[in-house]
Formats: sequence, C-alpha cells, structure tokens
Amino acid sequence: MYRSHVLVCGGTGCTSSGSNQIISSLESEIAKNGLAEEVQVVKTGCFGLCALGPIMIIYPEGTFYSMVQPDDVAEIVSEHLLKGRIVTRLVYDETVTESGIKSLNETNFYKKQHRIALRNCGVINPENIDEYIGTGGYEGLGKCLTEMTPDDVIQTLMDSGLRGRGGGGFSTGFKWKLARTIVPNADQKYVCCNADEGDPGAFMDRSILEGDPHALIEAMAIAGYAIGANQGYVYVRAEYPIAVKRLQIAIDQAKEYGLLGDNIFESGFSFDMGIRLGAGAFVCGEETALMTSIEGNRGEPNPRPPFPAEKGLYQKPTVLNNVETYANVPQIMVKGADWFSSIGTEKSKGTKVFALGGKINNTGLVEVPMGTTLREVVEEIGGGIPNGKKFKAAQTGGPSGGCIPTELYDVEIDYDNLIKIGSMMGSGGLIVMDEDNCMVDIAKFFLEFTVDESCGKCT
Repeated sequence: MYRSHVLVCGGTGCTSSGSNQIISSLESEIAKNGLAEEVQVVKTGCFGLCALGPIMIIYPEGTFYSMVQPDDVAEIVSEHLLKGRIVTRLVYDETVTESGIKSLNETNFYKKQHRIALRNCGVINPENIDEYIGTGGYEGLGKCLTEMTPDDVIQTLMDSGLRGRGGGGFSTGFKWKLARTIVPNADQKYVCCNADEGDPGAFMDRSILEGDPHALIEAMAIAGYAIGANQGYVYVRAEYPIAVKRLQIAIDQAKEYGLLGDNIFESGFSFDMGIRLGAGAFVCGEETALMTSIEGNRGEPNPRPPFPAEKGLYQKPTVLNNVETYANVPQIMVKGADWFSSIGTEKSKGTKVFALGGKINNTGLVEVPMGTTLREVVEEIGGGIPNGKKFKAAQTGGPSGGCIPTELYDVEIDYDNLIKIGSMMGSGGLIVMDEDNCMVDIAKFFLEFTVDESCGKCT
C-alpha cells in the first residue's frame, strides 16, 4: 500500500508541454529520497483544465499543482512528499483560501460539471485494466451478458434518452434497434466507432480514448451483444498517436482478461475488435465515408438509404456511434435508464462534453448537463474572456454549425435549442470569440477549410 499517489496528466496537451519529463524527474527524485515504497506516480488522461498544464495532483490531500516545470519536481518531492509541506507557489490559486486548500470540485471550473463520459479521465491510469475494473469497469457488460436480453439492453438505452453525441443527435437506442431488427438473420453484423473527430477545435473523443479507453471497449461489446455482432472497428485518425497506443494496450488487456474474444463471461457471446487508422480526412467523419475508408477505399460518402443499419460496413448491418456516445453506455447499464434521463432537459438527456477553445481563460475540456447556458459555460466554467474583452460569439458544431452571438448568450445548450437559433451541437467544439474577431474572417476560415477537405463528390 502506498501512502501517497501523485497523478500527472498524460494527455496530449500536457504531454506537449513536458509532462513525460516531469514523470521521469518525479520517479528519480522519489527513488533518491527513499520513497519508492511509499509513493506511487500515476500517469493519467486529461484532467480537463488544459490551460494550466502540466498538471499534477497529490492524494490523499488532493493538492492541485499547475504549470509544473521539471525544475519544480525536486522541491515538490522534498517539501510535500517528504516533509508534508505544500508548495503553495505552485498550487492552483483558485484552490488556495485563507483557511487552507479547498477541493478542486469547489472551483468555478469544476463545480458545475457533471462527469459521466469523462468520469475516469484524470482519475485512473488508462494503461492499467485493473484500475478501470476498480472503478466499476466491465460491470455493465457483465450485467448485460448475465441478466439482460439484447432487447432489454436496447430498451434500457431507448428509455435513457441517450442521443448521438457526434452531431446529429439521433436516438442511440433506436439506431441499435434498427441494426438488430431490419436484417434479423444477417450472417454478419458490425459495430463501428467514429473516433475521426475532424472539427477544428474539437478534442473530446481523443481525450476519452487517452484517459479511459476501456469504457469504449466495454460499450462496443455491449452494442455487439445488443445487435448480434461479433466484430468491432474503431476508426481513429493517425494524428492521435497517444490515443491509438492506449486503445491498443486496452484491447490487448481486455483480450488477456477474457473480456474480448470467445465466450465472454461464459455467456456464449463472442466479440473482438480492432483499430483502423484514418489519414485525417474531414469527410471521413461522415458515417458512409468512414465505412468506405475502413474497407480500404477512398473515403467518399454514399447516398442514403440504404442506411448502415441495413447495409453498412462490407454491405452488412452496422451500428456506428462516436466515442462520447459509447462512453455513456456502460454507466447507463449499471445505474439504469431513470438515472441518466433525470439529467439534462426534456428532449436532450444526460451531459455533453465541450472542448473550450479560442478567446477564453480556461481552455480545456468540460462536461455539463444539457440545458446549461452558454453564458455559464463561458463566464463561470471557462473563466471568461482574457484581458477584459467583451464576448462576441461562440462557434459550435464545426464547419457545419454556426455562431451564437451576444444576444443569445443565455441560450440553454441542447440539441433543439441550438438548431432553433441556427447553430447545432455537433461533436462539441466550442470556439469563443471576442470583440476583436472579425466574423467575415471566421466565415472565410470555415469555408476555406470545407473547400480543402471536400472529396469533390458534393454537387
């Protein structure tokens, strides 16, 4: 048993600002001070508050160190870990009060968040399956395979109100039901995951893959059981090397533990999955283009119908969701449809993950209940606009979306409200603009992006 755990963010953002070097320095300083048997260093996924990286949290105290540099490590080890004295100059200033250090969950950035899809990001070592299992991982799959029929699984998902988090907001349970029933006697069915994430400013799916890859594996296996598929594919862009590496480690570990492969939980159900790398074409985020690319062809969309539930990958019935959608599924199976549907708004249940970027103080990843206002996300969670500038607009939904201007600052964010005002939820990129941004330049940027990324098939 260790008396202290030092969690260091190993997501792409913190890695790019030197967290690997900090982990190496930590391990050598801990060994030098004779603490190797007492203190464990854990590389986690993204904590969310990317603007403050590299990030380190020391438990059991819960001390949140921000913008840590390799030169700071010796002081943290000798003062905090050896002598029990917090290095106040490195602590995130919002957690410092006159009476001491307050919990991270009491800060403006975290207190209005409700983490479901991101529940394990920044909490566990994503490369250790035992840590995922220790937080209740694979209980959802076990429950489905031992206590529920495929129809029960689909009904639970429909009752929960989960809608696709990739942009369109289609009912996830109904999509699975179609894949199960349209061609009931198909000799082969597939489960696919869209981890292509091509919208400028979006990094939600990447962070889930980097911080909690087993959640995706568990959910895809549940989907396979529900629709009658035994093979899954995750289509992920090659520009996500950390995500790809951790997902492959997780797949290998799940196979080793008998959680992928033949006769899972001795239920008679078998499911396997693999990774397919995309070259980073924006158009391959569209489901038919994505499946065409998995098949080894040029990624171009095809007219629908037929929809993938009837003819998808290799012309077989296929269900396809994005990473964030799947990340909700295991907890819905464990906690029930009523739990999930009690969060959010009447027609948009649960939470939504947003990648906050642009002119905002707290750049990073947030997960809020549907119905949270744009003003709350920008001003309270996001910490407002830097340098006292005024908010001008927020761009949501990627190139297909729109800009929400100041007069709609108090719009409650859900699928229907955003469509009503001429924007859309999209996958969850939220780019904030201030009074200095030119909206003509913004429009020009997104149109140029769309032209560059077009496969030439659009008429």
